[in-house]
Amino acid sequence: MLKTRVNSLLGAHYAIIQGGMLWLATAELAGAVSNAGGLGVVSPLAGMEKKGDPTINLTHHIIKIKDLTRRPFGVNIPLDLPYAGALIDLTIRHGVDIVITSAGNPQRYSGRLKAAGITLLHVVSSVRQALKAVACGVDAVVAEGVEAAAHTGIDELPLLALIPQVVDAVPIPVIAAGGIVDARGVVAALALGAEGVQLGTRFVAVEENEAHLNYKRAITRAGDTDTVVMGRDTRPTRCLKTEFTETILALERAGTNEAAIRDFIGYRTNRDAQLDGDLNAGEAYCGASAGLIKDIVTVQKVFDRLVEGYASILKQLSK
Repeated sequence: MLKTRVNSLLGAHYAIIQGGMLWLATAELAGAVSNAGGLGVVSPLAGMEKKGDPTINLTHHIIKIKDLTRRPFGVNIPLDLPYAGALIDLTIRHGVDIVITSAGNPQRYSGRLKAAGITLLHVVSSVRQALKAVACGVDAVVAEGVEAAAHTGIDELPLLALIPQVVDAVPIPVIAAGGIVDARGVVAALALGAEGVQLGTRFVAVEENEAHLNYKRAITRAGDTDTVVMGRDTRPTRCLKTEFTETILALERAGTNEAAIRDFIGYRTNRDAQLDGDLNAGEAYCGASAGLIKDIVTVQKVFDRLVEGYASILKQLSK
């Protein structure tokens, strides 16, 4: 597979990053991704009990992944978490090499992270955000299209339009995210100028992910129209269509205010769906490309398909 600046930046054999899924990106999943040649990413809430301590939980995963792999890994830190600063400090103390931030302005923490020698990536959903991230000194941006699972950009820019515009605007490497599941998506992203890809939903439906089987099976059974975006005017979030999402959308159509909807959703309900398997109790995050995912396989099998498929596509294009 093509070698780019992302390979050198991350020290990974393949410029393929596993999305930092908040409740699901455990050391076991990330270790399997890193061992397969990509960049595994751990998250502070992964597998955590409802009343758990995110700093203790993240410490566990950092220590654990260092036992599982000698290859590079990253830590996902959403900046809208109230304890983001404490998580930043924790990654520095534990000698983490790569941090991926999202959901906020990286300026507040980028200086500390860079001073500690940490490679910093930031998730963006527009050219404006990408330029701001460059000004903050990040090493690369993950440009995420509206096709992505979970929280997406309010401008709803599709990946096909977003990537070349961000590539043209910034001097640092751009990593494509949102709707990429197979080798066709990888080839398309690189053709648009991206130098790496990030996959989220594909790494939910793998054996090493501790997501509930109900959630994994729902992804493999989903079709092209089986995801929906809630909260378009405030906090767009792409999930599987369920009774839960239909209720939220009905509240939105009725003009219910955001605060009331947030009260209805409650706290950590996405954990109920993703870890406990109650898909009608919370948000089951899922990318728009779920219809391309037909089976639950190992992480290594995902990589085998990506690499073999990539070579096959290039061979076909060269004829």
